[in-house]
Amino acid sequence: MPSTTTTRPTSTDQLQTDQREPRAPLEGVDVLLADLDGVVYRGRNAIPHAVEALTAAADGARVGYITNNASRRPEDVAAHLSGYGLTVGADDVVTSSQAGVRLLADLVPHGATVLVVGGVGLTTIVEDAGFRVTDSADAGPAAVIQGFSPEIGWKQLAEASFALASDIPWVATNMDWSIPVERGIAPGNGTLVAAVHNAVGRMPVVAGKPERAIFDTAVERFGGDRRLFIGDRLDTDIKGANAAGIDSALVLTGIDQPKQVLAADERSRPTYVLRDLRGLSEPYPAVERTTLADGTRVVRIGGAVVRMRQHIVRVEEAGGDFLNLLRAGAVAIWDSGLAIYGLDVDPQLYAGE
Repeated sequence: MPSTTTTRPTSTDQLQTDQREPRAPLEGVDVLLADLDGVVYRGRNAIPHAVEALTAAADGARVGYITNNASRRPEDVAAHLSGYGLTVGADDVVTSSQAGVRLLADLVPHGATVLVVGGVGLTTIVEDAGFRVTDSADAGPAAVIQGFSPEIGWKQLAEASFALASDIPWVATNMDWSIPVERGIAPGNGTLVAAVHNAVGRMPVVAGKPERAIFDTAVERFGGDRRLFIGDRLDTDIKGANAAGIDSALVLTGIDQPKQVLAADERSRPTYVLRDLRGLSEPYPAVERTTLADGTRVVRIGGAVVRMRQHIVRVEEAGGDFLNLLRAGAVAIWDSGLAIYGLDVDPQLYAGE
């Protein structure tokens, strides 16, 4: 069992406390960017507290929505969000289709024929950008662009493979391996792209998260001096925001959960870990780090205390809030520089509330 002994720094210990006053993640933010699946809704249902939190945030910040889902047009996404009670227009939505077309414009001439593998959310945007759309490799397309649609099948993937035999540019709107839907977790566009990759032996240029194109499109659209991006996935949302130099918040309402937080690599670690979107306006607790004389590192966040010595990570005090315990465990592991697979981690850190 984990020790319940309370660590008290002595004169030979080194104490480091976050000098910032605890403040809400949203404080000072002028542009709030939010992912959709797993953040605002899951399937047909709004995630609890999301609509209220985003409505409140809009009083002081421009709120934009960024999605790797290429199956719908921005106006369709806006209508979907409006149905939950949010005030959203098409200009408030940035999709991976838009970012993909931005990449296409740098790869092929304006007006070129492009083979589109995807739904109306992609074909409409490709056409609106001045390209000619085809669904057949026999049309001699100058490029292929591929995005998710639940109607995609073998025939569409085969046409893309036939066209790519000519070594033309290939753009994928995103590479999400899975997507959260009402009934559970389903295969995403990454699995469909992988099928084509296995046939043609090369990979596409990617527009969506975690790549820069979609974030650059959002920054160009919304501007702002201090931005915050909210997502539910470390490998796309958080990694992409970090690469773009944007502060990030992970909410535990979608794909990634405590185990993934503890195991996050250096490029995929969020600025904030939140239970849900209510955390945007709640003070974020300070971190207190203590290095004991014997080399043990102790992290305290709120009432939670986690001790790490060499490869052993143990809960010293669980405190009254599992989220602070998770945060403390994550800081201890991240500070160590050690890979998660080499650690003996206390199960309390990922068992949930």
